[in-house]
Parts: sequence; structure tokens; C-alpha cells
Amino acid sequence: MSASLPVVHRGPLDGATAGQVRALAEAAAAADGVPPLSEQPLLQLTQGLHTVHLLARDGDARLVGYAQLDLGAPDVASAELVVDPAARRSGTGRRLLEALRTMASTADPGAPRSLVVWAHGDLPAARALAAGVGVGVVRELWKMTLDLDRHPADRSPAVPNGVTVRAFRRGEDEERWRWLNARAFAEHPEQGRLTREDLEARMAEPWFDPEGFLLAERDGVLLGSVWTKVHPADGHDESVGEIYVVGVDPGAQGLGLGGALTRLGIAHLADRGLRRVILYTDGDNAVAIRTYTGVGFVRTGVDVQFG
Repeated sequence: MSASLPVVHRGPLDGATAGQVRALAEAAAAADGVPPLSEQPLLQLTQGLHTVHLLARDGDARLVGYAQLDLGAPDVASAELVVDPAARRSGTGRRLLEALRTMASTADPGAPRSLVVWAHGDLPAARALAAGVGVGVVRELWKMTLDLDRHPADRSPAVPNGVTVRAFRRGEDEERWRWLNARAFAEHPEQGRLTREDLEARMAEPWFDPEGFLLAERDGVLLGSVWTKVHPADGHDESVGEIYVVGVDPGAQGLGLGGALTRLGIAHLADRGLRRVILYTDGDNAVAIRTYTGVGFVRTGVDVQFG
């Protein structure tokens, strides 16, 4: 089964096409055991303003390959792609990847971007595709898991003197939190450039719960936060909690606030009746990994970025 050259679509997709992409991603996840597209690309199917979609269809106009290019950053274009399991080994993935490389370098003639591509699960097929076009791994994102049956939650973790922790207040805290987030992740290629639109999109998702979005402040100044998420059971796996984002202002680092917020987030998820908690962190972030392993997290998966 072969596909034609991918069709390029700029800006949000219509609902029907977005649904086809989600169905394609679900088919690949069922075959591979890991979702091929992360949260951000799925949100950007119908909302991304700086997004380019590449759609590969077979002779029956069925979607067999999809790639998304994010042009929101000035120097680097980030991409993810997925190929229908039934259409693999036919050149579809390679054509999508080659089209991504061309578009990244020509999207802005005055400032060509380098391309980085995420591959979830570090699967052999993705490694082979990357090797075939001469790119290698430039970044690892670890998935870490905590078994709450083996490591019960600490429901009363110590917080630094003078610090209070409260739930996020919708309509009041958005810009204050974005300011904190930008400072905490100033060097992070994705989290550090989260826009108000990105935040609103996540707050509109069914999983959003302000009670699980905790802010730490002292004398009215926001110092850190932990944002949690609950993934519902899907018929194959039980419901699982996630430490979605932990951020501490650079001026408040060294107080132990990151560890305290992590424990508070875990306690909130345990109170929801969850038995497992996951999180994602960069493989070279030794400080974060030390914090997470200290409360019982272990590495259970890895995503890689090729560039």
C-alpha cells in the first residue's frame, strides 16, 4: 500500500480531518503500545496558529500518514509523525520526514529553521527511519512511574517557612502562573514558551481540575506550582495520575520547594484513589531525576528527539 506525496495544510484542521488523524494515532498506539502523538500536537490539530499539517492518503483517499510541524519557535521547528501500521514499509514515513525537513528550512526564507522530530517509545522502526535519513538522537524524555502501593504518599510534606499552598483560581491566576512558568522554564524549548492560548486549551480539557493545580506563594509572591492530571481508565489500563508540571521560580530554588510540591501533588492524586503516578522529565535533568527518584519514581519508558 503506497501513499501519494503528502498534502500540506496550514492552520487548524476541520473537525472531520482532525478526527481522521486521531483515529490514525489510535490505530498506531494499539499496534505499538505507545501513543505516537503527544498532547500538544493533538491540541494543535484544531487550534494551532503556527502549525503545518502534512496529510498522506492512499489511492482510496484514506489517511495513512500524518505529520505536524510546529513553527512557533524562531530557530527550531519541532515535528511528530505517525504512519498507519498497515501502510508501513512503503516509504510513507520517509516521504513525510523529507517533506518536514524541506518545509523547516524554507518556511521562513530569511531564517531557515533546523528540524527536530519526536519519536515516542524509542521504537526500532523510528530508529531505522531516522538512520535512513542520517539523523541521530539529540534529546531524551524519560517517563517515570511511582507505585503508590509500594511508596505511600506523604500527606503532610514540610514546606519552607512562610510559604502557603493553595489551589489555582481560574480567572485570577492565569497570567501570574504564566509569568512564573516562563521564569521556571526559561531554558526549556517547549514549556518555557507556553502561551495564554496554550494554557486556555488545557484548561478547556475534560481532565482539568483547579483543585489539582497547586500554587505556592509567600507574601503574595508566587514561588512555585505543581499541576496534576488524571488519565481515565481506557479498557486496557487503570486510571493513572500524572505530575504534569512542577515549576519553581529561580529565586526560590534551594529551599526544597520542588520536592515539597511534588509530594503535595502525589498526595492529591492519592486522595483521588489512584495507585500509580507518572511524570515526564528530560533525561539530562539530574536535579529533577534526583528529586523524583527520592520519592520512589523509577524510569519506565523513554521518548527520543532526533535532529
